[in-house]
Amino acid sequence: MADLNLRTVTRAQGNNRALLDGSVTPEGATLDFVDVPVLVQGFRRMVRNLEFDVCEMALTTYLVAKAHGVRFTAVPAFLVRGFHHGAITVDTRHGITSPKQLEGRKVGVNRGYTVTTGVWARSVLADEHGVDLDSVTWVLSGDEHVEAYRPPANVVPVDPGRTLDEMLASGDLAAVVGVEIDSPDARPLLPEGAAHAALQRGLWPINHLVVVRDELLEQHPDLGRRVFDAFAESKRRYVEQLRSGSLPQETATDRMHRTVLELTGWDDPLPYGIEPNREVLEGLLRTAVDQHILDRAPRLEDVFAPGTRDVTG
Repeated sequence: MADLNLRTVTRAQGNNRALLDGSVTPEGATLDFVDVPVLVQGFRRMVRNLEFDVCEMALTTYLVAKAHGVRFTAVPAFLVRGFHHGAITVDTRHGITSPKQLEGRKVGVNRGYTVTTGVWARSVLADEHGVDLDSVTWVLSGDEHVEAYRPPANVVPVDPGRTLDEMLASGDLAAVVGVEIDSPDARPLLPEGAAHAALQRGLWPINHLVVVRDELLEQHPDLGRRVFDAFAESKRRYVEQLRSGSLPQETATDRMHRTVLELTGWDDPLPYGIEPNREVLEGLLRTAVDQHILDRAPRLEDVFAPGTRDVTG
């Protein structure tokens, strides 16, 4: 009989399928899945109230929460990754054709300043196109998951009664990040294929990982490793199906993972563990400091639970 019943939140995605159907469980534990239809609300509930024992979490939300003393710690199971070059949208009627034109202008950001998609998209602007991020006024449509976080002075809320898509259409915003725009005049600022080129250079951004409540990690010092092993085994089964073409139903996410395999020649589009992801993780820590999200970058190994710092899967 399992000795731990872990209230768990994670998305119903291929790499988690074996966890959700119960065919894979952590050793000595069961995962009691809680249905949170809007996953980001699960992030907020975990950050603010520690409602769950194990929870999928946006990477930068985790880093900010950890810096403000929230009592959970990650294991290096990186559930969600994505391309973010295409997340920057402009309205073709207003003449914005290059990233440098965003300097000195207002750019909308979906939800909070620390949302991981926005962080990665801004890093693309700065690292690949030389945009001075501090010269841009970032206009937010929502607030931060971590209530104690205070953004820099060039980050402001959207004006009452207005929306980011309407402000983009009117020209009050030069661009928006992470906002789906239903307009024939909207297009990505960066050319199609830019994200694929970045991937071939080794940039495969991480969006989400897994956190475990510190109280449980203290009571059960090997729990982080047990949780990691379960997530890794579930992912291994998924990748085997992906590579063999035997998925029960292919989704857009599965097709993205297949694209990663084709572009990179890797055996696994979702490597777990610190070491195979060190360059990407250290890059994100640097850019989080550059974007005034973290005061200083922690040592990478300190970001993850003991017992999970030298494992891969």
